Amino acid sequence: MLYLLLFIVLIVQFIIGMTLLRTGLFNASAQSLKEWLVRLTSTPFRGLLIGTIVTGILQSSSAVMVITIGLISARILTFRQSIGIILGTNIGTTFTTEFITFDIDSFLVPLAIVGAILILIGKTKLRSVGFIFLGLAFVFTAMNGFEYLASPVSTLSLMTHVFDQLDSSHFLSVLAGILVTSIIQSSTATTGIVMGFLSTDVLGIDTGIAIMLGANIGTCITGYIASIGSGEESRLSAYAHIWLNVMGVAAFFPFISWLAEFSYVLADKAEVQLAHTSVIFNVITSLIVLPFAYRFGDFIVRIHGKKVEG
Repeated sequence: MLYLLLFIVLIVQFIIGMTLLRTGLFNASAQSLKEWLVRLTSTPFRGLLIGTIVTGILQSSSAVMVITIGLISARILTFRQSIGIILGTNIGTTFTTEFITFDIDSFLVPLAIVGAILILIGKTKLRSVGFIFLGLAFVFTAMNGFEYLASPVSTLSLMTHVFDQLDSSHFLSVLAGILVTSIIQSSTATTGIVMGFLSTDVLGIDTGIAIMLGANIGTCITGYIASIGSGEESRLSAYAHIWLNVMGVAAFFPFISWLAEFSYVLADKAEVQLAHTSVIFNVITSLIVLPFAYRFGDFIVRIHGKKVEG
């Protein structure tokens, strides 16, 4: 039980680290990022590019969705303009997944010390850098903890049963990814946890891929919550984000075993294989929808709301 409690503490630490990292990045670039979103979304392709870049900078698709929904609610953006951004957020969020596979263990203590010092300094820019450094130290320390505790946690009777169920059913693994991500509201955290179990062979790569697919649906909950009470077009944007991921997961679900086999070609380590597979899923899903972006928007309008101008 102690191991399980420590694992939960690490999850909280990972989320805090991501929050610190996101806060630092946002404080350093918030106004310019908002201006990019407003000015560079005249076409779905441009929206995809800027959505990818902004999500990559902020390290969070949920954060970009919340910003986008806020801009729509303020009538600065339209629902139609947001479609390209939504496609881009799915690609941009994979940058974080790839990043947390890097090995920067030797820099963690200096990053934490320098980060803490900079946060205490009054200047905004330096504090932002401090948040970034400290956030990185928290995230990568938590990742090391996931890997260290994966084996002990997997030997607990309850967790053994859970892992056996997940390994026996891709559908249950997708549902688990949706549930966990909806609760902690971070697909990156969910993927990071899975990487810890993959690195010690507690879970198979096919199970990891299924959970990752579910996490892509679960992360939509943040945007949906932000859209409540924010107006018709904001709500449509949240629904578009949900539908994009649901349809993408449905399309890829039958090929999970094939993706697992293909992932062995991409990298030697299971956690890196999962990161690369996440990139493949999100890039393909977004690029397939891109040529039909406006039709996709019309589809969302027909199902969830009135005809909106844009």
